[in-house]
Amino acid sequence: MKQCVAGLLALGVSIASAGAAQAQSANSTPLQVSVVAEGLEHPWSVAFLPDGGMLVTERPGRLRRITPEGRLMPQQVSGLPAIYVGGQGGLFDVSPFPDFQTTGQVLLSYACGSRQANHTCLSRAVLKAGSLSEVREVFRTQPAKSGGAHFGGRIAWLPDGTVALSLGDGYSYRNQAQDLSTHFGKIVRIKPDGSVPADNPFRQTPGALPEIYSYGHRNVQGLAYDPATQTLWAHEHGPRGGDELNRIKPGANYGWPLATFGVDYSGEVISPNTSIPGAQAPVLQWTPSIAPSGLAVVNSPLFPAWKGQLLVGALAHRQAQRVSLNSGARIEEVLFKGLNDRIRDVRQGPDGAIYLLTDNPEGRLLRAAPASKP
Repeated sequence: MKQCVAGLLALGVSIASAGAAQAQSANSTPLQVSVVAEGLEHPWSVAFLPDGGMLVTERPGRLRRITPEGRLMPQQVSGLPAIYVGGQGGLFDVSPFPDFQTTGQVLLSYACGSRQANHTCLSRAVLKAGSLSEVREVFRTQPAKSGGAHFGGRIAWLPDGTVALSLGDGYSYRNQAQDLSTHFGKIVRIKPDGSVPADNPFRQTPGALPEIYSYGHRNVQGLAYDPATQTLWAHEHGPRGGDELNRIKPGANYGWPLATFGVDYSGEVISPNTSIPGAQAPVLQWTPSIAPSGLAVVNSPLFPAWKGQLLVGALAHRQAQRVSLNSGARIEEVLFKGLNDRIRDVRQGPDGAIYLLTDNPEGRLLRAAPASKP
């Protein structure tokens, strides 16, 4: 099923990125990287099924199945909702329900509408025999926006059965990240049927959209819950510099665009402030930008030294980074740089291995595990 990629990758590269204190890794874990599937067009998200199979989304609007034996099915899953594909828009995350084994239900996040008026949408559906049925939209951002940038789109299940969905600021709508009457630049929390939990922080706030869980974000493309510390982690793209890793707290403001470590792509100052009163400071920030995408909490017995750490995919830097959270966040190690691939998604699989999606027209799903000792 798997082909070895570039032999063994013993990766312990130090970096000199700005932000929290950096550390050079004293002990790198030699990794064996193998190809699970290839020929994927701009894959965006991978999810694991109880039978050992997998689902992979392709941004141009396709959902693909990988059998438990590791075969990528040539036919795409049918029955998807209408998806707007353009710019950064398309099919984003796929996430099976916790009770998928009995219900077959999945959540899908995607761009919907048209270039002139589009949204980030979330739908639930039943997956059976290579097709989706009972597709029902449960959330749509408001208001509509134009253009094809900054949709967010990551899904995370919380332990109470609610769902967190990351959103973007729509690029041209960044000031509305501070406006609680819109979904721009927010993380929302809903029930799987689309209803609003009674304890959402702004449910009783006049004029605020009740789904909002946190605000002041730019474009969140990493979202992961750590059950050991009961922490929801998120990272987001900055402009030129100022990518952020944040510990998400209900009702908290994360500052964008009133506070940022980055500048506009033109070099113009967006804000003179890196912090403002009442806003949460990032746990870690990257300047220059790494363009983070994909986020995993490591709790695998295959990587005992990494327990409780985060893996962050990096599109621009063509790598993943291992982030330690002890005594302040710091980057311990750069991983997978030898692949020279844009890393779109990073996940820990049920087998304890690390799975990566490479964001290319001929993208791949890769599996990384500790190298066997000779």
